[in-house]
Amino acid sequence: MTDTTHLHPLSAVTTALRGGLIGLSIPIFLIGILSSVFDVVPASWGLSLAPVGLLAGFAYGIAYYYRFEYALTEDTVDVASGVFSRRAREIPYRRIQNVDVRQGVIHRLLNLAILSIETAGGGNTEATLNFVSESEASRLQREIRRRTARRNGQKSDSRRSQGVASSGTQTAGSVGATDDTRDGASTDEFEHGPSRPGADVDVRGEPTPETDDESTAIDGERAGDQPYPPEPSDETEGLDEEYASDESDFEPSPYDEPLADDSPRLLFGLEPRELLLYSFTTVRPAAAAGILALAFFFTDSIVALLLTTAQPFGGPTDLATATPSSYVVLGLVSIANGVIITYLVSVTYTFVTYYDFRLGRAGDDFVYERGLLQRYSGSIPSEKVQSVTITDNPLQRYIEYAGLWVETAGYGPDSSGGSSSAVPLASAGRVHTFAENLTGVETPRFEQPPTIARRRYLVRYSLVVAVLVAVVYGVSSLVGFQHWYFAAILFLSVPPAAHLRYVNLGYYVGDDHLVIRRGFWRRRTTVIPYYRIQTISNRRSVFQRRLGLTSVVVDTASSATFIWDPPTIYDVRLADGRETASTARKRLQTALRERRAEDDPETGFSVDFT
Repeated sequence: MTDTTHLHPLSAVTTALRGGLIGLSIPIFLIGILSSVFDVVPASWGLSLAPVGLLAGFAYGIAYYYRFEYALTEDTVDVASGVFSRRAREIPYRRIQNVDVRQGVIHRLLNLAILSIETAGGGNTEATLNFVSESEASRLQREIRRRTARRNGQKSDSRRSQGVASSGTQTAGSVGATDDTRDGASTDEFEHGPSRPGADVDVRGEPTPETDDESTAIDGERAGDQPYPPEPSDETEGLDEEYASDESDFEPSPYDEPLADDSPRLLFGLEPRELLLYSFTTVRPAAAAGILALAFFFTDSIVALLLTTAQPFGGPTDLATATPSSYVVLGLVSIANGVIITYLVSVTYTFVTYYDFRLGRAGDDFVYERGLLQRYSGSIPSEKVQSVTITDNPLQRYIEYAGLWVETAGYGPDSSGGSSSAVPLASAGRVHTFAENLTGVETPRFEQPPTIARRRYLVRYSLVVAVLVAVVYGVSSLVGFQHWYFAAILFLSVPPAAHLRYVNLGYYVGDDHLVIRRGFWRRRTTVIPYYRIQTISNRRSVFQRRLGLTSVVVDTASSATFIWDPPTIYDVRLADGRETASTARKRLQTALRERRAEDDPETGFSVDFT
């Protein structure tokens, strides 16, 4: 490995301290076991050998620092590490999917960063540089992204240059316009914004003559550079108003400033008002798991707190003298406290995580920065995007806001399974236009399942409520609570629940994309290009077979998780489900043949529409 570089000198300090602590604890732990369990050595040996382990750990940490080397070569990122067992890795640029930079509070105070290199094919980190200076992390991230884009874009650049030479024009949505910037030939695009509010700018940041709204809407490349979008027209309202394709609504930010790492064009910035709305309208169930884990370690304090808050409502003073009625009060108050605390933790986590969120464009990649206490920056390669999902919950729909997530192949920095937030929260019109410009999807006209599906949900939810009432009755019999029948009021929620689930289902089979909508509490509208489909299948339960229904499951290269299940068209007629699957397979083959003919197997999601 030539022209290698070591980590930051503070890395030697932290590695030595960590190694010293491990070396100090090992002799004490081993001697403690040998002396107390097997009684083969005296316990005083642990104190005698501890300084030896401490020095050995220090020496190992320092040696690890000097033996860790990295370098950027013409074709690979080379990383060599290990003291006794050496490991040398050559990571080809064409396989690198993401370069993440992470900074905690202490890192930011010391101008340090942790850089992680991720490759396609999974969520495991291929190489981690812990620690490098902040400037070095930015340099590495910028260089790796530039060289990766150059390797991945050689064939498509050649094809696009031939197409431009033959036609003399550049089509809207093409990524070819970013080649000069990606190769370092021009940086003005990333450094200059509009000279005055309302002025259009070209790719160099220069003011351009004013254009009418129609030409601006057609030219997707200019939509993201307009500081203030015009008001949406009434034509976008109606049956498909949530997918109104008013291009001017796409304006991602009222300002145009560079990101710090690579000075890319800013596409979207989460404003303070939007950050607060996102925090207060987002509930994260994972927060409840964190509170339960905390309660395990502080059980006595939490029980005392719950008893104190339940006493004004008739709760018990202590668990030993509690009556059945006071136990019920304590349980209800505990549930209410749990919901409130979970919500507050969720709000705090969302605010801290997405503070100062910014999404930009650098070459053929989306790049993002976010975080208050711990700062993250990374990229979303456009060629790895499998599908785009618009999300909203009832409260966000009420205020006409939504979020946009992208599914990538393998790795995803925001959650397992490759889900990355591109726009955490923005007005619904802007988000839908963002999705349309990103994917090129035509405005969908959703079809709904047959009404028999709604009756199926009515029966299903009735059975669930019946089970809950039976459980309440059984518990009431044990504790002596006489008013168990109040639980039957839950039956009143069954009809609206079945109706809301039904009306939020829909699908659209387009010429180039399949669009699937499902869910009420967290509604997801997923846009899937046919060429990204891996498998499409019909799945039928016993009850669906009796009703002549089926569910069409669409799998892409991104992994499904407990949070992100595969896009599914629920409870359509069997004939419709089979026809949808057949049509999708045929259009998948057509799309693959067209892409092979174009000799451009990767580019399909364009970041140049702005």
